[in-house]
Amino acid sequence: MAIGVLAASLVLLVGGGVAVQLTHSAGGADGGHADAYTVTAGISGCGDGWQEGTAGVQTFDVKNTSIAGMEVYLQSASSKDVYLDLESLGAGSTTRAQATIAAGKYRFVCLPADENPIAGPVVTVTGAERVADATPGIAPVTQNDLIPASKAYGEWIEGRFPVLAAGVAALNGDVASGDLAKAKTDWLGAHLVYESLGAAYGAFGDADAAINGMPASSTTALSDPDLTGFHKIEALLWSGAPAAKIAPFTSRLVIDVGDLRTNFPNARIDPLDIGLRAHEILENALQFELTGKTDAGSHTNLATLDANLAGTVQALEPISGILKTRYPDLAKTDAAIAASRTLVESYRHTDGSWVPLQSLTTAQRESLDAQIDQTIELLAPIAAICDVRRAA
Repeated sequence: MAIGVLAASLVLLVGGGVAVQLTHSAGGADGGHADAYTVTAGISGCGDGWQEGTAGVQTFDVKNTSIAGMEVYLQSASSKDVYLDLESLGAGSTTRAQATIAAGKYRFVCLPADENPIAGPVVTVTGAERVADATPGIAPVTQNDLIPASKAYGEWIEGRFPVLAAGVAALNGDVASGDLAKAKTDWLGAHLVYESLGAAYGAFGDADAAINGMPASSTTALSDPDLTGFHKIEALLWSGAPAAKIAPFTSRLVIDVGDLRTNFPNARIDPLDIGLRAHEILENALQFELTGKTDAGSHTNLATLDANLAGTVQALEPISGILKTRYPDLAKTDAAIAASRTLVESYRHTDGSWVPLQSLTTAQRESLDAQIDQTIELLAPIAAICDVRRAA
């Protein structure tokens, strides 16, 4: 599982395992236990050591007493919602973790890799039914929940391939005829189609590097002798290279896109990738597009960012049903994405061209960075929510 750590994020690296929560640990909640409970996680004893609790912050030292790795949940005994998820807890290791919970009945569940889940004793937590900064419980998402979403997203990707293929064919035709001005327009159109497919890159394999790869370290898109695809063509077009020099690369791009289109039905979009990449698409955009690292001369980073935002919307669509009942900030997240698109698109001219990233003022850059940061922060919990959990 890829791990991302953002402000107010849900991933805490602790001890020998990974504690996944929907919010940061909340210190100082009313009734919080001052000391840690030492809790066992093993095949012969799961959850031993925790017998009672008072609503608020619960601190646990969870020790794996088995001879193999273990995943451990803290869940509601009735709803099965997960309040703490310790992943990859190594044999013999101890991990400290916290959850802030209200009054109710809870239990630990231990999940050995090759054994059935082992439910620990039910523990009654007394006190307030509502506590400040409570850790939201996650209704477990199973592989079966995500398979239809993965299939739906794959079908949407396949539906975009004809548009992508037509775009690169038009680009190739422009270069073949020597119309490099039109080639620049068609390059951007085709590139933006590809940039909207962000949640599927893991299933594209080597085709992604061939189609949209970046130059090797210490080289540029223009100088890298092994680079192909959109960024090589971009560097050539905007450097004033003659059509004859560009033509082999546009022809190769047509072939590479055709191969991707042919091979994709045999590929598999990992169901985990959709929730994870819904967050990673914009995280990568912040790192590469908003710093200008991917600019090979066209100065169209803001257009690419807009396509990435559109791709984020599409990545969320097939898992929206899963998120509606699990993520209380989903509406806020959708609003943040919409606000981000509105802001980015304010830098598009009426003729379809875009303001170069380099032309933005410091205040404009700061505003844009802040808006994208906020959106990424809201997207961050989705990966943990959509992490596949075994039913217990």
